[in-house]
Amino acid sequence: MRCAGGGRIVNISSIGGKVAVPHLAPYSASKFALVGLSDAFRAELARDGIRITTVTPGMMRTGSQVNATFKGDHGAEFTWFSLSTALPFAAVDADRAAAKIVAACRRGQSSLIIGLPARVAIIGNAILPSLTGEIMKLVNRLLPGPVGVEGDELKSGHEAQTEQRAPGWLTRLSDAAIARQNEGMIRPGASEAPFR
Repeated sequence: MRCAGGGRIVNISSIGGKVAVPHLAPYSASKFALVGLSDAFRAELARDGIRITTVTPGMMRTGSQVNATFKGDHGAEFTWFSLSTALPFAAVDADRAAAKIVAACRRGQSSLIIGLPARVAIIGNAILPSLTGEIMKLVNRLLPGPVGVEGDELKSGHEAQTEQRAPGWLTRLSDAAIARQNEGMIRPGASEAPFR
């Protein structure tokens, strides 16, 4: 990009890179790191004509929950994750998000937050961090609790899906995303040796 006289780098982070999300500490830590790296690159690479766009979407309706891995109460963890991507007001369709990202790049935006819930959470955390922390503690109490040693085993979403506790009418949108994004296929080796 330096040789070409510039360019644009788009880093896709997450709301988890601006607000610590319960049950996702390692994920949040990696996303916070990506936001920090993007901010540093934005300052350091500007003189070379290289622009950075940092995208922080909220929940995305991609259908990827069937290829994620789960620990703990596998069925309950899969269920809450699936429901959070299925609710129309809580999650954004992947195609709509992609269009927003392309538009942000064309406009030269340095930052893009996708989804109203993500925007509210990020602004709330910036203005009222103590209140946001208390809300996240409450959210954590509502999420599945720890289980015995059987919860130490990693299960793919395909495996955990059989233990799902939500009725199909509630997961209709996320189920449609699984089919639309070709996420329903079991990735080679996914059932035999999930990512650790």
